[in-house]
Amino acid sequence: MRDYDLLVVGSANADLVIGVERRPAPGETVLGSDLAVHPGGKGANQAVAAARLGARTALLARVGDDAHGRLLLESQRAAGVDTGGVQVGGAPTGVALITVDPSGDNSIVVSPGANARLTPGDIRAADGLLAGARVVSAQLEIPLETVAEVVRTRPAGSRFVLNPSPPAPLPADVLAACDPLVVNEHEARYTLGDAAGHGPADWARGLLALGPRSVVVTLGAQGALVADGRTGSVVLVPSARVDAVDTTGAGDAFTAALAWRLSLGEDLATAAAFAVRVGAAAVTREGAQASFPTAEEVSAL
Repeated sequence: MRDYDLLVVGSANADLVIGVERRPAPGETVLGSDLAVHPGGKGANQAVAAARLGARTALLARVGDDAHGRLLLESQRAAGVDTGGVQVGGAPTGVALITVDPSGDNSIVVSPGANARLTPGDIRAADGLLAGARVVSAQLEIPLETVAEVVRTRPAGSRFVLNPSPPAPLPADVLAACDPLVVNEHEARYTLGDAAGHGPADWARGLLALGPRSVVVTLGAQGALVADGRTGSVVLVPSARVDAVDTTGAGDAFTAALAWRLSLGEDLATAAAFAVRVGAAAVTREGAQASFPTAEEVSAL
């Protein structure tokens, strides 16, 4: 029996957030709100989101030996995440600079810091964590070679979920392991290039042709499109209608919820139907981790 529903291998950042009336054009300066500092990073966000839903969750990441690193560790532990795999030191904690406009849309610049020092050796040293996970989830705010080592090191029978964000060219062995590959429109278009086609169904089929076992295309307020390479089915999963306040972290909440429900044995479309509700709940509150709902809050949506 595995010890964890979900092992998240990924980034941990301090989110430095400023509200703006509009995002600046090139060369332009705009005034914003007071600076707010929140725990974030796509890996840390996914771990907190899954644990808050009730998943047995562990995080494999690297933070700096600094105040931001301590903030991140405290946030993980408060959510119930096992932080035994979080390495400390080697560089300052990663930082994300985030602007949020009145519609809730955000723009993000990431300084990787310690995230860039999470190495393939760290993955090999954490073989006990990998062996104990039903599902392993990763993103690309850590080195691609480290993600590739996750694919090589994870035990047979575990499921690998990848959100290629920020997008980068993916090796064939990484693509072949994805079950699913989770992308938004930007990530889908980047990965497909000139072969992107004209809409989500084309993106999903084109991505499947690259080798993943399954693909999920997130569509914001429209929900998600699920494509299963085993059956050839392409299913649109609609989202609940909500008033968006802040979209920061919503994609991470979706991916975490999806990965958790897959660890419980749900099929991809059923897991995605739950995940879109989690993502919808997350955009109704400000912040990333602070906005992630409990299972009871999702049920009430």
